[in-house]
Amino acid sequence: MTTDFQQGRIALGERLRELRREAQMTVRQLAESCGWAPSKVSKLENGKQTATPPDLERWAAGAGRPAAAEELKARLRGLESAQRSWRRQLVAGHRPVQDALNAEYERSTVLRAWEDAMVVGVLQTADYARAVFRAYAELQQSPPDVEEAVRARLRRQDTLYERGRRYRIVMGESALHVRVCTPSVLAAQLDRLAGVVGLDTVELGIVPLAARTKLPPANGFWVYDERLVIVEDWHTEMWLDGADDVALYVRVWEALASSAVYGPAATRLISRARAALDVA
Repeated sequence: MTTDFQQGRIALGERLRELRREAQMTVRQLAESCGWAPSKVSKLENGKQTATPPDLERWAAGAGRPAAAEELKARLRGLESAQRSWRRQLVAGHRPVQDALNAEYERSTVLRAWEDAMVVGVLQTADYARAVFRAYAELQQSPPDVEEAVRARLRRQDTLYERGRRYRIVMGESALHVRVCTPSVLAAQLDRLAGVVGLDTVELGIVPLAARTKLPPANGFWVYDERLVIVEDWHTEMWLDGADDVALYVRVWEALASSAVYGPAATRLISRARAALDVA
């Protein structure tokens, strides 16, 4: 399936090819001008590789059109406004990513979340968050700024207690059982979740494993005031602000939330998961 990101990358490649042909250069000639292998030029032109800003500057200069670099970089920024690869985002570690998310939390009044695989970040304990960041830093081979990332994530939790803000969080029951950390850390995390139930700014729903759902549970996501959706995948994070995309994710959230239990029923599921750990 061709994604919007891939379509955008193909369109950027077509523009790069156009510049090369206007310069009456072959693939090999442009590659030599840029100091690259011809295969890189072919991959960029055919949308098989994502260009970096320096790549675009070198291409424009190599084609004798240095002024075109800004236009090309603007196209790249538009391409990445939706798709933000983890490889690029985590060059400086997890802390800058958390700071960017914190800004979106502070801008928002009503926040909806769905997560089936783990406890959502805004409700995580420090030790649970530490285990998650360590796992992702190892996976992405990013700078291990775990403690800075944990502190940034915990600062976000201040917004849980602010009047006028509303968190509507739905998680799958499996998130209560997945052992991304030690049993004792997970036990403390579940105690934390139980304490959140009843908080007047938070509506916490749990979808039981045996519940009938209108849709198959999939990737976790957040909806910010119906103006922005952030969806995570293994290789990328998508920031979607188109009205149709946001409306779609709101419908997905509502479908999943309709299968959730709340209040005492949610507390019972949390307590059952806690008891299964057999940790004092």
